Amino acid sequence: MTFVVTESCIRCKYMDCIQMCPVDCFHEGENMLVIDPVYCVDCAVCEPECPAGAILSDEEPEAQKWVEFNAKYAALWPNITDMEKKPLPDADEWADVDDKLESHFSPKPAEG
Repeated sequence: MTFVVTESCIRCKYMDCIQMCPVDCFHEGENMLVIDPVYCVDCAVCEPECPAGAILSDEEPEAQKWVEFNAKYAALWPNITDMEKKPLPDADEWADVDDKLESHFSPKPAEG
């Protein structure tokens, strides 16, 4: 079992979750985070920390399509452990927007 980051993270990239992760399993893209399912220890401490509600257990039916997505981008994007990073400047405006994957997701890794 693992936890996954879902579409709600796109254009938000809040960092509260990475501060709680005991195994540094988060990876950073240009406009969202993902969880590496290989390293996630299923501790669940990240889930309640996400202001956008973007983190789900892979046991949730709506999380299933995100398992492969998280694994794919965790292999491509850099690991993030920097707890000083800030969310995207307009994160609060995007937190409750639905259907962001097709029109707002960036497959690029985070810069810097």
